[in-house]
Amino acid sequence: MKHSSAAPTPPPVSGMKFESALSELENLVHSMEAGQLPLEESLAAYRRGAELLQHCQGLLADAEEKVRVLEDGKLRPLDTDGKDSKE
Repeated sequence: MKHSSAAPTPPPVSGMKFESALSELENLVHSMEAGQLPLEESLAAYRRGAELLQHCQGLLADAEEKVRVLEDGKLRPLDTDGKDSKE
């Protein structure tokens, strides 16, 4: 009987919430920084981390698009530099 020592398959990145994806990414980074992963696991962690990073960046970009304020009946991007755009 053959036993598999491989880790369980992680959930698909596309369905993850931002907080879960970021937490998993942070854990992967800590594991990789510790330098204790074998080469194959390091490569798999890097690939997974790249997917998680891209997913988190996409979710943040979507959130930035949604953060808008209503002004004179038009949507405009939220002023991020702290200055009033009416000056």
